[in-house]
Amino acid sequence: MHRVWVAELDESATQEVRVLLLAAREADGRPEVDEAGPLPFQGGLHLLGREDGELAGYAHLDTAGDSFGRQVAELIVHPGRRRRGHGSELARELITKADTGVRVWSHGDHPAAARIAEHEGFTRARELLVLHTPVRSWPEPVTPPDVTLRTFVPGQDEEAVIAVNARAFDWHPEQGSLTVDDLRAAEREDWFDPAGFFLAERDGAVIGFHWTKVHPADPNRFDGEHVGEVYVVGVDPAAQGGGLGKALTAAGLRHLADTGLTQVILYVEGDNAPAIAVYEKLGFARYSVDVQYAR
Repeated sequence: MHRVWVAELDESATQEVRVLLLAAREADGRPEVDEAGPLPFQGGLHLLGREDGELAGYAHLDTAGDSFGRQVAELIVHPGRRRRGHGSELARELITKADTGVRVWSHGDHPAAARIAEHEGFTRARELLVLHTPVRSWPEPVTPPDVTLRTFVPGQDEEAVIAVNARAFDWHPEQGSLTVDDLRAAEREDWFDPAGFFLAERDGAVIGFHWTKVHPADPNRFDGEHVGEVYVVGVDPAAQGGGLGKALTAAGLRHLADTGLTQVILYVEGDNAPAIAVYEKLGFARYSVDVQYAR
């Protein structure tokens, strides 16, 4: 018997969801979830789908929405209970709880998600490409004569970075809503490393940044090695066009190479042809794609 309902995640339910997410990560390489600590999905609504009392599927609805106020959902079915209708049931329940313009992620462009989306009246609205390259011998960064590079100083640079970020990503559904508090929260994460967070300055003002990240080893991806990421590259629109983005990217890539990593990834919007062209020249190639469906 299948049942789906909205639930508050008490300690027991949180552990059930964690077990399900870890099983999905083992099978699919996603989502990023730790064996302890907070779940990756916080706040909003949590939908639990059960079969004979056991958790078979989970969906999270971010009711606060993205930078444009659109609600966004994640839906995961336990690998051992797929092809039994749980995904469709969770999707239909999500529809009853969500706004009309809700968007739902399909990480890895899963064929089952495509079938459910078509059946429930969703269409592909966004593609987020994952690009990958082995570490290479990247050139030294070349900045404009009046621009200097340095690394991020916690407690000093948060407001300047967020101001540039807001201007550089006013079009982006997620990155554009980053706040000073969000940045400070990231600084408390185990992966945060200010030595891999590069700032470009002109006349003492921050005009761009490249924030890198290192992911823990995943046995299902990249030969089980730690992986570096070109996490965010942001350039103030008033400073674009002078090669600053390329210089910042090179600085971060060389840093990741110097740490001994052998693999680097990045995420880029599928319709951002200029950025894709730049990354392809640096050796990146398409690895996978995440799809956002809209109804």
